[in-house]
Amino acid sequence: MIKVIKNGTVITMDEKRNKKYENLDIVIKDDTIIDICNNYNGEYDLVIDATGKIVMPGLINSHTHLGMSIFRATNDNLNLNDWLTKKIWPIEDNLTDSDVYYSTLLSCIEMIKTGTVMANDMYFNSDGCIKAIKEAKVRCLFGHCLMDKDGDERIEKLKSLYEANKDNELIKFSVAPHAFYTCSKDYLKKCSDLALNLDIPLHIHFAENLDEVRGIEKDYKKDLASVLEEVGLLRNKLILAHATFITEEDLLKLKDKDVSFVHNPVSNLNLGCGIANISKYRNYVNICLGTDGQGSGNNMNLFYHMSLVDLLQKGLYKNPTISSSYETLKMATINGAKALGVSDIIGSIEIGKKADIIILDMNDILVYPTVDLITNIVHNVSPNNVLTTIINGEILMQDNKLNLDIDIEKLKQQINLIINRAMK
Repeated sequence: MIKVIKNGTVITMDEKRNKKYENLDIVIKDDTIIDICNNYNGEYDLVIDATGKIVMPGLINSHTHLGMSIFRATNDNLNLNDWLTKKIWPIEDNLTDSDVYYSTLLSCIEMIKTGTVMANDMYFNSDGCIKAIKEAKVRCLFGHCLMDKDGDERIEKLKSLYEANKDNELIKFSVAPHAFYTCSKDYLKKCSDLALNLDIPLHIHFAENLDEVRGIEKDYKKDLASVLEEVGLLRNKLILAHATFITEEDLLKLKDKDVSFVHNPVSNLNLGCGIANISKYRNYVNICLGTDGQGSGNNMNLFYHMSLVDLLQKGLYKNPTISSSYETLKMATINGAKALGVSDIIGSIEIGKKADIIILDMNDILVYPTVDLITNIVHNVSPNNVLTTIINGEILMQDNKLNLDIDIEKLKQQINLIINRAMK
């Protein structure tokens, strides 16, 4: 089937194009972009008129926990350790695969409605997660959460999930040890070996707050980069979630490694973890953007999180020139694709890549007028401006209407039942 998106103002995020945006037609055959041109007049089965609209790559959430929608905006005056040990983990211990299925499905719908086409997920009760991801038809790099507790059993579960789904075009896998404070040195080495053997990324929380950093340095008696090397992680395609406190000495050791930092500004602020110096980091490693789970990140609206990224760096440096909206938009698109190992198929609009595309309406009075397009998108776009979300060539939302066979009211009822049983 050939679909044509006509007459849109296209932001390709393709560095090879001199212009950041221009009026173009995008031709999609099945799941793949086959042409980007002016005034396409070839064959087609469906036309989407994007006149006066913005067409751009779908956003990529490079660190989240899709099963945590039931914890949305529940952190109030708790630090990271207390929030996890006193609030989140005790409730999670009582969640079933069915519970996590519904909570993940809610997050997937939130992704579609906010223009996010792919998530890097780390969670447990993974059968429920995978079922929801498949039903929602979103793209995902999924990591079954690994810890010392039941460690070998967790690894076997990951292996079985990988084998059962390795041919799925939309679902890829990572090895996802939770953190250094929940995984021993030997277990982390085992995780690193597994990721190498399966040739998949390794995704871990790292240096999220100062207490964690001090704990790692106390246990290992080394700087952070040397600790990563000691447990083997620098051999891997490595995704470090948060990386809030990384020194320049560490960065120099990481510069030539396949390492990406996922900045989670809302979560870090909410938990009092601090502000990552991504303006320095980006000179050494790939920097991308995540929301974390809704419990600490409040929502999965990457447009909101992008605005904070840009503003926080300018405030941190007391310098309005330190960060640009275009660099921030890269974090949520092509940089995310690089981190998750999918930059050859998504993250920018290019011939031969998959059609993971969103269409924005910038005529709403709340974002009108558009003088500088990229800045307006990064700082003012809201989910209401996301008209259409296309993943792998399939139109999952058009004109704000979901094209999924999911009963939203029934889903909300199920979520309420989970909250009433597990959280009260």
